Amino acid sequence: MLAQAAYGPLCAGAAALSPAAAAAAAAGSGAAAAMALGEGGGSRLRRQLESGGFAAGEYVKQLSQQLDGDRDLQEHRQRIQALSEETAQSLKRNVYQNYRQFIETAREISYLESEMYQLSHILTEQKGIMEAVTQALLLQADRDDPALGARRAAADPFLPLSAKEAAASEEGRQRTLTTLLEKVEGCRDLLPESPGKYLVYNGDLVEYDADHMAQIQRVHAFLMNDCLLVATALPNRRGAYRYDALYPLDGLAVVNVKDNPPMKDMFKLLMFPESRIFQAENAKIKKEWLEVLEETKRNRALSEKRRLEQEALPRPAPTPPESTNPFEEDEEEEEEEPSAEEEVVDLSLEWIQELPEDLDVCIAQRDFEGAVDLLDKLNEYLGDKPVSQPVKELRAKVDERVRQLTDVLVFELSPDRSLRGGPRATRRAVSQLIRLGQSTKACELFLKNRAAAVQTAIRQLRIEGATLLYIHKLCHVFFTSLLETAREFETDFAGNNGCYSAFVVWARSSMRMFVDAFSKQVFDSKESLSTAAECVKVAKEHCKQLSEIGLDLTFIIHALLVKDIKGALQSYKDIIIEATKHRNSEEMWRRMNLMTPEALGKLREEMRSCGVGNFDQYTGDDCWVNLSYTVVAFTKQTMAFLEEALKLYFPELHMVLLESLVEIILVAVQHVDYSLRCEQDPEKKAFIRQNASFLYETVLPVVEKRFEEGVGKPAKQLQDLRNASRLMRVNPESTTSVV
Repeated sequence: MLAQAAYGPLCAGAAALSPAAAAAAAAGSGAAAAMALGEGGGSRLRRQLESGGFAAGEYVKQLSQQLDGDRDLQEHRQRIQALSEETAQSLKRNVYQNYRQFIETAREISYLESEMYQLSHILTEQKGIMEAVTQALLLQADRDDPALGARRAAADPFLPLSAKEAAASEEGRQRTLTTLLEKVEGCRDLLPESPGKYLVYNGDLVEYDADHMAQIQRVHAFLMNDCLLVATALPNRRGAYRYDALYPLDGLAVVNVKDNPPMKDMFKLLMFPESRIFQAENAKIKKEWLEVLEETKRNRALSEKRRLEQEALPRPAPTPPESTNPFEEDEEEEEEEPSAEEEVVDLSLEWIQELPEDLDVCIAQRDFEGAVDLLDKLNEYLGDKPVSQPVKELRAKVDERVRQLTDVLVFELSPDRSLRGGPRATRRAVSQLIRLGQSTKACELFLKNRAAAVQTAIRQLRIEGATLLYIHKLCHVFFTSLLETAREFETDFAGNNGCYSAFVVWARSSMRMFVDAFSKQVFDSKESLSTAAECVKVAKEHCKQLSEIGLDLTFIIHALLVKDIKGALQSYKDIIIEATKHRNSEEMWRRMNLMTPEALGKLREEMRSCGVGNFDQYTGDDCWVNLSYTVVAFTKQTMAFLEEALKLYFPELHMVLLESLVEIILVAVQHVDYSLRCEQDPEKKAFIRQNASFLYETVLPVVEKRFEEGVGKPAKQLQDLRNASRLMRVNPESTTSVV
């Protein structure tokens, strides 16, 4: 039966170790199994199980026939199990060794993909430049010889679309635009008719979701010489559309989407801060859309450049009518001076003309430093120039890009983004916001980001094990994050002294969040006073680390913890008083018999640790102590309370600690005084006097001395209590305690 019971697990272990095995030859398998049981059988067993023709069922069947008894089966099963565990460990080590290489390879692939995208974009731009140069030469030739241009247009049906449109009449363009306005509902007010606006290209497209690549809707796109109109088809009207969106070509970027079947023939339109993906009917139409969009954008940029150049040219001033006022000459001279200065502003430079598009590219590629560098270059160039109308128009375009860049940087610092990477991960966005002159917003967003990161780190801490262990982890996480944030803040805002007050306010609010988590775990869970004292000590030690950067938050943590510590001291004081009263009610005024020398030695060590150095004079022969159990227990409990309370001490707790000590001591002193007055037996009365002497002359001075050492100043209330205790009187006829 044992052999049959071992058959199943043994077969399962062998099959798990070699899952890809095929059929095995029955002959020889039993002999191989017997050889595997020897001292050198481990390697043979491994080779046999790793063989391609291994069959687990047949192997176990032959093994059960050859081996003697269940013990051999169990031993062989253990060998297979050990071999399986060894194989699993080896596989795990290989996975761990290759994991880092896999991560690095994935990162390199990501970098390579980004570089390939940039290279594709550069090649597309170069192609567009070459086509623009060719088109400009053809247009110049057509302008010089109209007959030649007409022959070329008639002979070449594939002439670029823009050249054909250039040959079209203004009347035809206006008629096409009017037809467009009649087809699309809701665009007449947004797209007014103007002499210079005409239709370049249009066609049906399918829009897809950018995240999930799910089909959204069918649209019809109308490309004009200065904008792109997207409209959706009306369900019950053929050839009619409803307005969906209108995008100026100045802020539009076109990106080719690589074919990934079944998703193919797609391209992406980037309009900060959104993007849309469209699918053309086939590859040819997709290519036409990409080429026409790029060509129309270039034509738009060239026409804008020519317009600015014409506006920058000096214009002859109109001749004013003659006037007989002699004072008008001086006024005219003063008015002509600014106009002369305005003519000096040269906005025809290539980098200025391409500045809005360059800013769009930098924002799309997340090149924040490059975008701010371009803005600094423009501000430096226009710094001492007069503000003319072309400059105002350029400023308006640039300000729109600045708002877009600011929105992207604000999103980078928002708590909704990933909080990994620590404070340094925010340095890039913060530094660029500061360069844009928005240091206040950068400071606010940086501190909000770090507050969310600290709060998330605290929430992720697992509450397990002892409270002190959790507090160590909590303090390490919080104060390390606070220290790193302070250092990063000092690095980022070194030249902005006005932001430091905001950091102090943030540190105080963060400390309040820390104290809430601290108090919930230490004080709300009713931990012992010793545990609470150790936890507060750990928090204070971590708080002192902030002094490395000149930040002292000790007074803040004291102010936030004072209420909870007062409650803990009063609660523990009440426990001691109740325990003392209970012992007093059962007091028989008998000497303590510790029974063994070891117990007596242990008591001596405990009293010595409490500060009672002359305890030996109260010990007798044969393990007897000439004190009552109540007085000894009171001494140990009171000194333990004082030691733990001094760990929690700071000036705001002085009176609370002192009043608690006085209340605890009064319970014992009044009980001894009352017993001394009421006891009639001479021997017991002498024993009570001995206990009273121990309290007055030994315990109370030790309490006073230790309190003065821990606090730094003497306690007059304790001195008055010790001096007045000898003069206490109670009613001799009373039979109840005055406590």
